[in-house]
Parts: sequence; structure tokens; C-alpha cells
Amino acid sequence: MTWTRTRAASALALGTASAILLSACTSTPPATSGPSHAPVTVTVGFYGDFGLTDLEAKYEKTHPWVDIQLKSGDYAPQHDLLQQALETGSGAYTVTAIDEGYLSRFVPQADSFVNLLDLGAGDYKAKVPAWAWAEAANTDETKLIALPNSLYGLAICYRSDLFAAAGLESDRAKVSATISGSWDDFISEGQKYVAATGKPFIDDGKTVLDPAVKQLGTGHSYYDANLKLDMPNIKPAFDIATGVIGANLSANIARYSPEWYTGLSSGAYAAVICPQWMLGMIQKNVPADFTGKWDIATLPGTGGNQGGSFWAIPKQGTADQQAAGYEFVQWLLEPEQQTEMMTATGSLSAQSALLTSDTVKAFTSAFFNAAPYGEIYAKSIVGVPAPVSFAPKNLTMETGMESVLDQVEAGDVSIADAWDLALATADAGDAATTG
Repeated sequence: MTWTRTRAASALALGTASAILLSACTSTPPATSGPSHAPVTVTVGFYGDFGLTDLEAKYEKTHPWVDIQLKSGDYAPQHDLLQQALETGSGAYTVTAIDEGYLSRFVPQADSFVNLLDLGAGDYKAKVPAWAWAEAANTDETKLIALPNSLYGLAICYRSDLFAAAGLESDRAKVSATISGSWDDFISEGQKYVAATGKPFIDDGKTVLDPAVKQLGTGHSYYDANLKLDMPNIKPAFDIATGVIGANLSANIARYSPEWYTGLSSGAYAAVICPQWMLGMIQKNVPADFTGKWDIATLPGTGGNQGGSFWAIPKQGTADQQAAGYEFVQWLLEPEQQTEMMTATGSLSAQSALLTSDTVKAFTSAFFNAAPYGEIYAKSIVGVPAPVSFAPKNLTMETGMESVLDQVEAGDVSIADAWDLALATADAGDAATTG
């Protein structure tokens, strides 16, 4: 995916978490009793803020033989460090967080990770959305490299003031009712905005491709379960993206470029496909008097997700470290700790029962016009229609499709010729890429 999550965790912490005024569950479990334990060190690698600092002390108080060492780093470098450790055979943390966007890189290396099913992780399968479970498993789900911890749903963030000025519905519930039924509804509303203002509706047309792919409901994206390229599967999603572009809804402004940040307040566009972690990014990069001008509406279609954390255990630790690491992960996934992590960071648990909890229902943002973002994003997460298997070459294919859409937006390729170019680009990428 060529959109970036490099800033994701820090952005969420900067903006979203600051809007949350809830108190975490802080009760301390009774000290573990039983035979003495040999001291063991568990290193925990992650990116951004997972809300682990207080939890580390809480866990060590009841597990005094365990030394938890938190190893925070930046998003991409942490994943690169893991890949390097797997290639060299040393240097991996005992427990490591993997973002959803990187799972397609690491699942094919399942033999380098502890198969969590061997440790009893199958008990968690019914607790999380089926699609999230499947993303961390191999095709036949005989190997599971990671357990879902948090997920970041998708919504539409929109300028309610610009909608109102254009004569469109601007009330959150009415906007959601207008655009959420289908991408055709979204395009239709966007055309009304363009007609009324003469300005683009959305920042970048190709950003609808990934959400549309995940809504296909076919169980796979660019490659089928046998790792055979299946471009006909993708065409409905590709057509949605070209439909957005062909209707002149796109400002063709690259995400996270200087122009994009300026556009958040200049009116260069009125809406963005908005992962939950983007909330803080928007709030941080507009003037203070923009409180209430941005709002959040339901994503068109059946739901969506873009990012999320999964806990994995590389095989490089000792048997005692692996066992202690898994015990720590199990503890982190208990509802009390999950609630504490959600409250501290503003992220949403991957556990379905917690997505309907009072904690999530209470997540609102004053900046986004008091939008109940917890419920909006939770609904999006559970709405993803089916597990989607991501082949190792998936990112190569998606990057290729986005390059085609870039050419369409630039006017270098017509809508009529776009699919033929997409097929040629996919064939070339498939032939040139291994693994």
C-alpha cells in the first residue's frame, strides 16, 4: 500500500488520545502464586505508543521473575529490524508488534515464528473478526504467526462547513445515510459538490482502491489461494477508483505531501478516506479555530480497515523466553488490559466484544464536532465482509495499480485504456517479482 503509516501511531497519540477523557481500569490482579520461577527477560518491540508503560510495571508486580523490557521505535524501522533479524537469524525481540500492512511480508516466513496455534492461540479465533484472524495465518490456517491486538477502521472525514456551503447535507447522520450505501452513492454526492463549487471533492482518487478491494468479499485480492494472479477479481474495485477519477472528484493531491497538509484547511478538497489513526494527523495540521469543521461519516460499502497491531513471537528466543512472552501476550489480550490500552491510546481492540463496550461507545472527539468515532470505526471494522488473503506479491500489485491510476489522474491514460494498462502492469510485475 503506497499510503504511509509511518506517522500512524504517533499521529493517533498526538490527536485522538488527547481528546479522550476516560479513566482506564487499573485494578491490580492478585500476585501469582505457586512454585518459584527462574528469572527470564522478555523484550517487547513495538512502534509508537501502545500504552504499555504502566502495564509493564503492573505485570512485573505480579510476575516478579519476569523482566519486561520495552523497545519502542519508529514504524517502518521496527519492521525493517524484524526482517533483518529473520534474515540473519539473530536480533529479534522476544515479542514483536507487526502492523497489518506488513503481515503479507511476514506470514510467508511463518517458519521463523512460533506457531501460536501450538500454544493454544486457537481459543482467540472466535473473539476477533474472521478477516483479522486470517490475515495473520497461512492459507489453510495451520500456522498462525500473530494474534490481533488492535485495529484501525475506515471512515470518511469531511468538511461539514464546505458541505453546507455547497448545499449538501452536512449533519453527520444524514451524510452517512447519503453516502454509506455504496460507492456509487459516494460518487453521486461528490458530483453534486463539484457542480456546486467547481472544486474537487476528495483528495486523491486512488485512495478508494484499497478499501474497495477489501470489500470484494471473495476471500482474496490480487492472488487467489493458490497464489495465482487473479486480476478479474480486482476489476470491480479498480472500476470504483476510475469512477471517482472519471467523475472529476479527485484533487490529485498526494497524501502527506505539503499540498495535502495545506488542503486540510484551504478547501482544496472536502473529504478524505480516513483511517482512525489519521484523526490526530488532521487535528494537528489545521488551525485551532477548525474545531467542529471536520466531521466523520460512515465509509461507503460494507466496512473497512487500514492498519492494526498484531503480536508475534519470533523463534529466536529461548524456550523459556517464548513461553514467558506468550504468557505476557495473553495477559495483554485480557479485557482489562485491552481496555486500559484503548483508553490510553485511543486505539480500538481487535476483540469483537470490546468493540461494543461502553469504553468504545464513550470515545468522542470534540475537534471532530463531538463525533462518536469509537462507534463509527468499530462498525467499520466488524463490517469487513470476509477474510482477505494477501499474497507475498500483493504490495507489488497494489503499487502497480496505483501507478496506473496516477497516470489516469494526470490525463496521460484514458479511462477506457486504464484496465488494459492495469493488466499489462500486473503481468509485468508478476513476472519480475519473486517471493
